[in-house]
Amino acid sequence: MPAAERASASDQYRQERATCDRELRFTLAQLSESIADPVAKLRYLRRAMEAQHQERIVRHIPGASIRRAWYRRRGLAALEPGVGDSGSNVPDGTRRLSFRVSALAAAALVVPVLIVAGMAFGIGPKPRTESVEIAALATPPATASVPIETAPVQPAAYEAQTSGPIWLADRGAGWELFSNGLRIETTYAVRGDPRRYRIHNRITGLQPTMYTHPVGILFHTSESDLWPLEPDYGRKLRRSTAGLLKYVRADQLYNYLIDRFGRVYRVVDDDSRAHHAGHSVWARGDDVYLDLNSAFLGVSFESRWDGGRSLPITSAQLQAGRNLTDYLRQRFAIAPEMCVTHGLASVSPLNHRIGYHLDWARGFPFAALGLPDLYEEPTPSVVLFGFGYDERFLRDVGERWPGLIAAEQALAQTRGPARCH
Repeated sequence: MPAAERASASDQYRQERATCDRELRFTLAQLSESIADPVAKLRYLRRAMEAQHQERIVRHIPGASIRRAWYRRRGLAALEPGVGDSGSNVPDGTRRLSFRVSALAAAALVVPVLIVAGMAFGIGPKPRTESVEIAALATPPATASVPIETAPVQPAAYEAQTSGPIWLADRGAGWELFSNGLRIETTYAVRGDPRRYRIHNRITGLQPTMYTHPVGILFHTSESDLWPLEPDYGRKLRRSTAGLLKYVRADQLYNYLIDRFGRVYRVVDDDSRAHHAGHSVWARGDDVYLDLNSAFLGVSFESRWDGGRSLPITSAQLQAGRNLTDYLRQRFAIAPEMCVTHGLASVSPLNHRIGYHLDWARGFPFAALGLPDLYEEPTPSVVLFGFGYDERFLRDVGERWPGLIAAEQALAQTRGPARCH
């Protein structure tokens, strides 16, 4: 036959011959490894391939393991004497392989079938599902008033995942990584004035002890320009954050800043006071704190108070804020009721009014950060010192938070209503 005709016939053969399943190739390659004679191996592969291609329905069986078991059983049949060539052409080692593996192949076929049947009748292993914690992460909170671009995690589910000690897992030049996933960028960190403050007790007065470690966290908004969180503004977003960090570091405004991508920056180190609180008042029990710059860590979200509310923070900021809060609370043994917002604590001694700064005066996601809702607690500056507010405050805030109402009621029982003029 001329070469051209042979090539044409070969092409026609390749076109007409059905493709070989992946599972079939894998199974026959395994079975043929024990056949040392190359002639016998080639004869076996040809005979097995022809037998398998007569059963194309096997290709449509769901599950690769079931198809492989079927191919294995049928491939072993091609090793038996009397199939195709005479049994004398099959080596003894191959014949022993046939009998040895035949039972295993049959079992491999039966077991997947039983599993499929069991699942069809509702018996056997149950399908793998997400844990309660993971399912809860995808569930939005009951209230829709929290200003967050993506729904925050459920506090209970988060507690279950982050329980246990938080420790330094790794560190490098300009960063620290903690076991709860918190990563702190330290390239902007500076040392400021040391913390030194005293506590006022409502019964015994000013305490003589001088404290040097933080006892609370005060949350802020950066009041900086915000670009849209979109790909086209990526460079402007980065430049804006870099400029904000330089400004914050120069004036030592916060201990930590969380940018819109969820990156946490340490600006003023933990042992130093930052100039973040101004004139502020907070209390726990009979202990009253007036120097919150020294007594509290300042944590600011890159966001802004605007039109009576704080602009939304991103889900990345929320997650980072929770991780940072967990870490700081554990490191300094900070009580949850000592994690408050600037808008709840800020006062003006000149006119004896609250709300000199209003960042997070409403809308802070206390629950999502694993904290009690301090909007519900009586405002210490009102109930303890009789601070009031004016119409501008009501116009900016929109309405009084429940704790402010409770503080006014408590104050009215002893000294008359809070001043509003």
